[in-house]
Amino acid sequence: MATISASGERGDVRHIVARLERLPYCSWHRTMRLIICTAWFFDSFDSLTIANVLPPLIREWHLNPQLIGSLIGIGFAGQLIGAIAFGWIGERWGRRNSMLVTLLIFTLGALACASATSYDQMWWYRFVQGIGLGGEVPLMATYLNEFAKAEGRGRFSLSVQVLFSIGIPAAALASIFVVPNWGWQWMFVIGAIPAVLAIPLRTKLPESPRWLASQGRFDEADQALKRIEDIAIAEGKTPAPLPRDLPMVSEVKPRFADLFKGIYLRRTISVWLIWIGTYFVTYGLTAWFPSLLVSVFKVSLHDALVDNFILTGVGFAGALMAIYLIEAIGRRPMFIIGLGVCSIPLLAFAFLGQLTVTETLLVVSGGFFFTSFLALSLATYTAEIYPTHLRALGGGVASAWQRAASMAGPIVVGWVLPNWGLNAVFVVFGLFSLMGAIVAIFFAIETRAQVLEKLSPAHTDTNEEAAAQLKAGRA
Repeated sequence: MATISASGERGDVRHIVARLERLPYCSWHRTMRLIICTAWFFDSFDSLTIANVLPPLIREWHLNPQLIGSLIGIGFAGQLIGAIAFGWIGERWGRRNSMLVTLLIFTLGALACASATSYDQMWWYRFVQGIGLGGEVPLMATYLNEFAKAEGRGRFSLSVQVLFSIGIPAAALASIFVVPNWGWQWMFVIGAIPAVLAIPLRTKLPESPRWLASQGRFDEADQALKRIEDIAIAEGKTPAPLPRDLPMVSEVKPRFADLFKGIYLRRTISVWLIWIGTYFVTYGLTAWFPSLLVSVFKVSLHDALVDNFILTGVGFAGALMAIYLIEAIGRRPMFIIGLGVCSIPLLAFAFLGQLTVTETLLVVSGGFFFTSFLALSLATYTAEIYPTHLRALGGGVASAWQRAASMAGPIVVGWVLPNWGLNAVFVVFGLFSLMGAIVAIFFAIETRAQVLEKLSPAHTDTNEEAAAQLKAGRA
């Protein structure tokens, strides 16, 4: 293979995109994805742990619906701050270093939650934990996308991001045994310890070559790529000839205002609304469902946790389906189907009377299966619609709207439930899902199999080609 050396001409080492596109996937890519997404598993495990420990906390600390909603919501408030802050920090410090910091904050926050002895302590510890989690997820999606080739990029990312969806039912399943026998504190401890082990593994990963090139650090980008190229060669995988028609990574500094210039204004606003429509429903349901069963239907703690495990298992099945659909039909059709079909059973609660526990679980699960299409794929999509110098920032700000919606969902439930009843809660969820579907129909673009730098050029004031792609890709 003809390698590109840092000792060559400066113009040569700038062909970062071309080298990434021709690089065959090898054992390094598999190891990298496992290191990144193993932490994603424990992020989801801990972020939904609060849903599984709330039933005993309600009795122990005598919590009313408003306090429950606030305790759920404060974690998402921390995530909102973390998403924005580390989206910006990720553009300044780099992806790898920022991910190390977020994972450390998240882990310490989880261990602090295990030590909480009062509602007020838990409230603040959840806030700190949320800062780490909020910054973590968009940075991981950004890092994965920047090592992926255009062809099959969605499946490359989602095939390991599915660990996030596994973490949710894993937390529900663990709680069935852990909470009644060991106490709710151990749920936080179990989720935090493996995350600590992931920190030293991340130090061995290189910085994103795309980010290094965007900072003008071409020699370092060259070295990071050469390391992976050498591994591929040692495994007998010959890279394809070096493409010469692909754009280079441009040296552009991140500016928040660029999120609203040129083609990115429409992309930014539409992806925000899709995040809101998706996660108002997703986290509103998963965070509240066990408590709704206990407080409304008066079921036992064990039965509530089992039913919640069933619901999260259905969500996991939807996430598995997304791994196939994201490349088979593309992002935009999948978003329309996921959000649109999800809204139907939830809006149906407006016409249904009082249902049994089993009937409620069946109807809600029908909607949750489809909204789970977006639970993983939205982070990948958001990373695709921004250029390198805005990718972490754009993903972080979009994720902040996710956190805002996730924070608002549980709080709205705490307000709607005592005033209008359980059916009204599900109807509100259905309206948000329908809103997301409408936005996806009219404003989402298709990103499947397109090179990031062509799809999302760095200079927003000279992007006629991208504007034409947007019109065609409205699809």
